[in-house]
Amino acid sequence: MLPRRIPSLRRLYTTATQPPPTAPKPVINLKQIRAAPEYHAQNCVDRNYAAVSAYPTRIVGLYDEWAGLQRALRGERERLNAISADLRRAVKEEKEALICEAQALRGKISGVEERERCLEKEMKELAIALPNTTHSEAPVGSEPRMLGYINEACAPKEDADKVVKGHIQIGAELKLLDFADAGAVSGWGWYYLLNEAVLLEQALVNYSLSLAMKNGWHLVAPPSIIYSHMASACGFRPRDQNGEQQIYTLNDGKHALAGTAEIPLAAMHANKTFAMEDLPMKVVGVGRAYRAEAGSRGVDSKGLYRVHEFTKVELFAWVPPPAEESHDASAAATEGEPASAPAKQHPTADDVFIEMLELQKTFLTSLGLYARILEMPTTDLGASASRKIDIEAYMPSRAKKDPWGEVSSLSNCTDYQSRRLNTKLKLEGGSGKKTVFPYTLNGTACAVPRVMIAILENGWCEERQGVVVPEVLRPFMGGIDFIGRKKESFPMCS
Repeated sequence: MLPRRIPSLRRLYTTATQPPPTAPKPVINLKQIRAAPEYHAQNCVDRNYAAVSAYPTRIVGLYDEWAGLQRALRGERERLNAISADLRRAVKEEKEALICEAQALRGKISGVEERERCLEKEMKELAIALPNTTHSEAPVGSEPRMLGYINEACAPKEDADKVVKGHIQIGAELKLLDFADAGAVSGWGWYYLLNEAVLLEQALVNYSLSLAMKNGWHLVAPPSIIYSHMASACGFRPRDQNGEQQIYTLNDGKHALAGTAEIPLAAMHANKTFAMEDLPMKVVGVGRAYRAEAGSRGVDSKGLYRVHEFTKVELFAWVPPPAEESHDASAAATEGEPASAPAKQHPTADDVFIEMLELQKTFLTSLGLYARILEMPTTDLGASASRKIDIEAYMPSRAKKDPWGEVSSLSNCTDYQSRRLNTKLKLEGGSGKKTVFPYTLNGTACAVPRVMIAILENGWCEERQGVVVPEVLRPFMGGIDFIGRKKESFPMCS
């Protein structure tokens, strides 16, 4: 008997685009927006989201209309309640008139309530489209602020005679990279890793995972296909504000390929509630990242720097919100309730942010890479990040124009993602019924292709015609300490 035909991805999913009933219901802080519409409007402009800068004022107008309808119906609702009470003691002759009046009131109330629901829906949709608030450390504008350097002793010295080779040339000469065949198979932005490059990729993954694990981070291997609504909740939309495609959407419209492990990691606790003792929860995930990179072709897109698919190790954490944000919610105890014991001091978002940055610095320092640390400006912040730090490594082949290439980033997303994913935190003390939304942080542990660029170009030894492997990676590569020219060519078909 022949096996049943395996369905294609297109047939595997339905054509419906509505999210399933299990999709998280966003809980947006409309009160915060209404309290400071001018700030939120300017925040949109500062962050390159001018197209939605009118939304905060619109939300205020919609709320005023909604509140007016609420006030206008107060009399009708009170009268309807009174009729319900009158019906219980009315005589038969009076009931008919009361029932008719009640029906008329219900019809009027129902029509107004439908309008109220429309207003609530529009306010929510407008609020969801707004970017996160901006951290005070983020420079306003388009210029980043320098925070410091990594491995300054490794800074290149001026040498006019030094031979500089780019990773594309090195990859070809040492038979490590194949862009031509990948272009024929998959198109621009795809590649084959060959020989020691395969080991180097796995070494970078395993070393970054082991480093994070030794520092208390829990390992996760997340899925690469996610619901589109989960990606949107994390701040990744199929198209950016300029209409450029960001991530690959599957034919059903309901699913997408994850642009980063951040998305499935954030979503793994959607619709769940943490206990205070659970936090901070710190995970490190490894997976394949898929980027459409539409409109991104240029000098930065050559070779491995900007590709459609790559391996990435990602740090992700949930932490309690600042004490001032949970103060009102935690005051659940009544006056007669005995005082609870002092709350346990948990690491703050800033504490975990610094911890993640130190891990990134340790990783790049141990690889011997010269890099710089930047506080990114408002125009470079995505929808979800309140604050973002980038680390850029020195890449010799780019020295004539701009020698720095981003190899990692670190973001504090405050409660932007947890509110959209309905991830909550149950507070300690009081009645124990109050919840808030935890802060989420994410950071790159290792973006393999870009780190590989830096290792190949900085590790190139012209005298030996090969690349010196960083010492910390050698145990993960079977002891290989140098990648040289091959005596035999990579097996190919003629």
